[in-house]
Amino acid sequence: MLIGPRQTGKSTFIRQLKPDLEINLARQLVYLDFLSNPGLLESEVHSRVASGERLSVFIDEVQRLPSLLNTVQSLIDENPKLRFYLTSSSARKLKRGNANLLPGRIVSYEMRPLSIEELGDQFDLKKALIRGLLPGIYLDSSDVVWRKVLRTYAVTYLQEEVQAEALTRNLEGFSRFFSVVASRNAELFDIAKFSSEAQIERTTAKRYFEILEYTLILNRIEAFAKSTRRRIIQHPRFYFFDVGALNGSLGNFNVSDDRKGKLLENLVLQLLLSSFKGQDRQVRVSHYRTDAGAEVDFIVQTESKVFAIEVKSARAVAQSELSGLKSFAGFYDKPHRAMVLCLAERQQLVDGIEIWPLKEGILQITKR
Repeated sequence: MLIGPRQTGKSTFIRQLKPDLEINLARQLVYLDFLSNPGLLESEVHSRVASGERLSVFIDEVQRLPSLLNTVQSLIDENPKLRFYLTSSSARKLKRGNANLLPGRIVSYEMRPLSIEELGDQFDLKKALIRGLLPGIYLDSSDVVWRKVLRTYAVTYLQEEVQAEALTRNLEGFSRFFSVVASRNAELFDIAKFSSEAQIERTTAKRYFEILEYTLILNRIEAFAKSTRRRIIQHPRFYFFDVGALNGSLGNFNVSDDRKGKLLENLVLQLLLSSFKGQDRQVRVSHYRTDAGAEVDFIVQTESKVFAIEVKSARAVAQSELSGLKSFAGFYDKPHRAMVLCLAERQQLVDGIEIWPLKEGILQITKR
């Protein structure tokens, strides 16, 4: 099972494995055929392979018809040599559809936008802050098409992911909430403020936020805690899964001084998650903030290491800007690496804290 937001390259990747049979549920006619005929998958497979033979089947956007997973399990039990490649752009739809997630029979992976490791020398920070890192958009040689695609990303999401999947009946209210969330990206999720601005009830705002999270549009970053019982603050911070999708939703591709800091934060987070998920590694990312106002953008906890990371949009970092990292060091009181990722040209050490150029710093954090 390959899970990820739309246009991250899930289908393209699976097609490179050359499956024997492809069922694309994103196509409405195909979806309606399988919806109206529950036995169609079984008959398609049986018509192509005799019992005991190998066959690979690709079911694209399986969340549109979660009941197919029951048939998948039955077919695998009948013929263990069958191989299924499944993609989904909505974890919520699978869960809410009471999908049979094939315990013991399925291996799940997550696909996110491009990582620094994948891009190598093709990584261009300025370009990434404008276009984001969805493969088809970042690598597009045209200077026109990618803008149109990103500008319609939000509309496509609202129509296909939300309306078509009947996730909410109040599309107008959801659209207002979506706009508020986009304009408040990288902030703490204040349900009272957001519901007021979107003119919806608090309970509705909470449900809409969960929809955005489970449909993989938002990354929720919880407050750091030494244990699961203690948190410094309760509000999570949230970020779009991709900077380009955020810019398209806002209709603003200008990396102005007032936007650059938050865009850089968002980009760093998505690059970290893309790298760790691409390596199929466990990682926990949280944020640190005290009542007194000391903050650290990201606390990254891997299998064996802890990193406290501040993101700065400047080339130089003053000692006065390191107070948040020092506050965290006193609170955590355990070995960890304190780092600032910024636009510096070389690595340096300031008052015991590592200052790294953004690309090199991320590679330091994500290397095994």
